[in-house]
Amino acid sequence: MGGRGVLLTSNLPQLQNLIKRDPAAYKEEFLQQWNHYDSIRQIFQINPDEQAQHFRELVSFISQVAQCYPKETKDFPSHLSTLLLENYGTLTPDTRKTLVQNLVMLRNKDVITSIELLKSLFPLLPRTTSSTLRAFIRKTILSDIRTANLRTKNHKLNRAVQAMLFTMVERGMDAEVVGDKGKLRSAGPTSDKTANNGEDAMWAVILTKELWRKGIWTDAKPVSIVALGCFHPVMKVQSASIHFFLGSDDEKEDSDDEEDEGPDVRALHHRREVNKKRRGGDKKLQKQLNAAKKKKYSKSAPTAPNFPALQLLNDPQTFAEKLYDNLSRYDKRFSLEHKILIMQLLSRVMGAHKLCVLSFYTYIVKYLAYHQLRVPSILVALAQSVHDLTPPDALTPVVQKLAAEFVHPGVGSEVIAAGINSIREVCRRQPWAMEEDLLAVTAAARGLLQLYREVNPGMLKRRERGKDASIGMSKGGQPLPFGHSADAAVDIEGLMLLEDHLQKLREEDMGGADNDGEDDEAAAWEGWDVETDSDSESESEGWINVDSEGDDNVEVSDSEDEREPAPKPPGETEPEVDPNLNRISTLATTKILTPADFALLNDLRIQAATKAIETGGGSRAKRKLATLEANKKAMQAGPSDGTFISENDILGPRKKAKADYAERIASIEKGREGREKYGSLKGKKNKESPSSSTNREKARNKPIMMILSSGAVRGKKKASLREKQQKLRAHIERAKKSYH
Repeated sequence: MGGRGVLLTSNLPQLQNLIKRDPAAYKEEFLQQWNHYDSIRQIFQINPDEQAQHFRELVSFISQVAQCYPKETKDFPSHLSTLLLENYGTLTPDTRKTLVQNLVMLRNKDVITSIELLKSLFPLLPRTTSSTLRAFIRKTILSDIRTANLRTKNHKLNRAVQAMLFTMVERGMDAEVVGDKGKLRSAGPTSDKTANNGEDAMWAVILTKELWRKGIWTDAKPVSIVALGCFHPVMKVQSASIHFFLGSDDEKEDSDDEEDEGPDVRALHHRREVNKKRRGGDKKLQKQLNAAKKKKYSKSAPTAPNFPALQLLNDPQTFAEKLYDNLSRYDKRFSLEHKILIMQLLSRVMGAHKLCVLSFYTYIVKYLAYHQLRVPSILVALAQSVHDLTPPDALTPVVQKLAAEFVHPGVGSEVIAAGINSIREVCRRQPWAMEEDLLAVTAAARGLLQLYREVNPGMLKRRERGKDASIGMSKGGQPLPFGHSADAAVDIEGLMLLEDHLQKLREEDMGGADNDGEDDEAAAWEGWDVETDSDSESESEGWINVDSEGDDNVEVSDSEDEREPAPKPPGETEPEVDPNLNRISTLATTKILTPADFALLNDLRIQAATKAIETGGGSRAKRKLATLEANKKAMQAGPSDGTFISENDILGPRKKAKADYAERIASIEKGREGREKYGSLKGKKNKESPSSSTNREKARNKPIMMILSSGAVRGKKKASLREKQQKLRAHIERAKKSYH
């Protein structure tokens, strides 16, 4: 018997196997090993380096057979937990790993409960420096909680774990906020460095986020834990908590699913080239490449905001007010990126719960500038915070600032588009934020849009064309390109009236003296402006002599239609088709028409349109008459009165018109009265020879930040080693030459 005991003492794996088969028969050998473990444990607590290997073997042996002797080993789990928590800093990495693995084994054998295991593992996460052990502890915690909630919710375990996590976050809340890059300074003396650094809170937030993401915890308690982390003094805890509500997944290291990053594409191709070529190698390589590509695109998919978590916030009004208080109080300590994160979360909480934090709009106004970094994110935060219950008085200054900073001709088209879109999103959520003066700009834009619906709807997006334009485009009604014409010009409109009128005058004046045609035409050109100013419809001497008679007479047709005057008989009661409509006059090809001829042509067309209205021509004839009269008035008043548009047509009605050039010059001259000649006296009148200062003198008074941002200084900073060597050699060469 003694020989067997000595043999089994030196061979613990064999004894372990025998105990599992028959625990009662080998109880004496186990108790011998237990007493040996107890004595070595006491020595190990005093000197951890002594017999560490043998101690790890005994711990592993007892963990394997602890379920066979529950009464004898009831204190064994507490021994391991005490060693880890109290002597963690003095233990070797191998001993720490062995103790943790055996604790997990005891949980898997149901020797200890999940709560006892987690109470031992949670404090180890912020203290361990081994990435392997930290990943193992983290995976163990998550898998244990997931297994406990697999079939039904284990409310007892969840409440206990959530209480531990809440305590881990709350432990360092009384410290001082330093900022993004500063170190945390405790408000009072404490020996717990991990609490001061926020490691406990960080791991609590990470684990809570992971359990929420996996769908294990979906109630309001984990949301409360992360909501408390949004006000933690350590910035990385704040950032991780805010990202949870924003739905972004920037901290990829927070997820245990990210351990497998997938195959390296370059390594796969290299392996295929080096290894022996087999028949299925190409198919296997392509399958791995497709899997890597699919995983890559799945990671890059956009993430949605965590709206369920926002809806489960307890007392969102207080949460939003504390967020704004944190933002405004530590405005100078937070970086711009962190402030934008807080703005985005605050705006989403305000929009989701329709809250009013009016001071937020006063705060955000100073960031509404087109040159502000990350201004699109700030504009998004502004738009998301607005809802139908937001007071318009708080939004009116914001809309005015947007219009003044973004919508003016001094910025690029992208800036203007961003400003208009921001105003649109704000006014979409609260229409009463817009003022009438600013809305006039919108009306002008709508007028331009309506113009292009008529002249060229193809340039507009489909939803902006309108019904009529879309129907016209579907039927092929497209505007012709520049320089193209639908019909060739074959005649001047109404020229038959002028030809008939001249023919009638010739018939009435057949007995008159024959004048030279060139003299008559010259006379017509000399007096054309006088004739256009005349309001009488009768012809003067100049008008009678404009026709060319003699050898170059106009060939007049003998048809009855041409001999009849253009107007219809007054006895007709119904409008008929103009008989001159299909006739083509030859007057334009046989005679040079003078401005007086065109003025007479316009008068004849007015007479014809007037008679057409009197005989029942309808609204079409009235519109034609109005157009002809407007053209005549424009010719009499000059081309600049009605032909061209003015600034008033573009600007529209205004309360106070802008002063013209003469008024501005008069105001400037008035301001110069009673003072000396304006201009700088520096370097000109105070010197013997008038001159300006040199560039070297001007550089002395430049601000240091302006000099640092100059091209010369930045070029020196960005210069490569090769460029620096070349400059140094050139300097040495110049120095050598200066001595000779």
